[in-house]
Amino acid sequence: MRLNGGHHDVVVVGGGQAGLAMSHRLCARGIGHVVLERERVGFAWREQRWDTFCLVTPNWQCDLPGFPYTGPDPDGFMLRDDVVGYLERYAASFDPPLVEGVAATRLRAAGRAFELTTTAGTLTADQVVLATGPYQVPNLPRAAERLPADVVQIHSVAYRNPQQLPDGAVLVVGTGQSGCQIAEDLHLAGRQVHLAVGGAPRVARRYRGRDVVDWLDEMGYYATPIDGFADADAVRFRANHYVTGRDGGHDIDLRAFAREGMVLHGRLTEIDGGRIGFADDLAANLDAADRVSEGIKDSIDAHIAARGIDAPAEPRYQPVWSPGAQPGELDLREAGISAVVWSTGFGRDHRWIELPIFDGRGYPTHRRGVASVAGIYLLGLPWQHTWGSGRFCGVGADAEYLAERIARHRAGGLEVSWLSGSTADTFPTDGWQPTRTVA
Repeated sequence: MRLNGGHHDVVVVGGGQAGLAMSHRLCARGIGHVVLERERVGFAWREQRWDTFCLVTPNWQCDLPGFPYTGPDPDGFMLRDDVVGYLERYAASFDPPLVEGVAATRLRAAGRAFELTTTAGTLTADQVVLATGPYQVPNLPRAAERLPADVVQIHSVAYRNPQQLPDGAVLVVGTGQSGCQIAEDLHLAGRQVHLAVGGAPRVARRYRGRDVVDWLDEMGYYATPIDGFADADAVRFRANHYVTGRDGGHDIDLRAFAREGMVLHGRLTEIDGGRIGFADDLAANLDAADRVSEGIKDSIDAHIAARGIDAPAEPRYQPVWSPGAQPGELDLREAGISAVVWSTGFGRDHRWIELPIFDGRGYPTHRRGVASVAGIYLLGLPWQHTWGSGRFCGVGADAEYLAERIARHRAGGLEVSWLSGSTADTFPTDGWQPTRTVA
């Protein structure tokens, strides 16, 4: 589809799983819209994941609106190319008004509407859905600038396979999902790996006869609203639990890797030329990750007992390795380290959005995806409303909620005081009102 300029009822920015889910729900309501995708469907999965990447949640959780997983292995874990294929088939299933290869470069208020500047021209819209996701700009610590020039360094988004890195040992920094899985990928390929261990929690793959995701879903965890937490902001920014779906799925046990020869360090604290400093917190970080995993098992045990479920007993995890005295620094040359993989997460780049919808940290202010400027919506954020919001299993419910708000907005319009810069939706709300400020 080619982009037509002029005015649109709704513009959806982003054609990944969130943008496609939004389009599906808008199509179901007969709401005219266009979806702008900077690259092509599945780009982030196709071009920004390593060769052995697979989902860490079972295939049955791939449940985009109108397109649940129907393949032969619901309890398996899709590989990278399978995820891309799933998204491509999803788009083909309802033929969304999708324009690929067009990036939005500026969004601003334009009277009673919004103006979007794109790489294919300018258009206006009554309402805009930002479905660009949370992982936009790789985070690299400034300390990376102090590494020796002969040490190859890449962010996890650019990692593909062990063969792309020069011979020698590899330092992986960060133990979120990507860092742990990349460290395992290198370790299984026979590379000497050094891993700087942070504070991310872990979770067991299976417990008492079922995948832990199955138990958590049955217990309602993925549908728990973030408003139910006293520390909602802290919850929203927590690191994900590390686990893997590789080779049918298994735990990622960093202690087992250490027993097999991987060198674990505490959190990276400084770089001084060829010398790397680490905090003395390795034991504490490993213990904390284990406590989270065992705490999840406690909740599963309580669920089983409360409902009288017939589930096999299972012995609890016993640490297979414990760190001794840890050196506070590492000499890269002496350790033979030729490359560093930074698994240090992503930031957001919202400089193109010229609307007052952000808090002091640059996070968009919203309630269930309804932004603080009327007519602007967000979709696909982690913990946007529930734990499932940023996942294939939960983004559809969020898209349906926003589609309803968009429809009601269109039907009721806005009562606007352009002198005061305030607005109020004319339809009933759940007690929270967006406002609109006018430049």
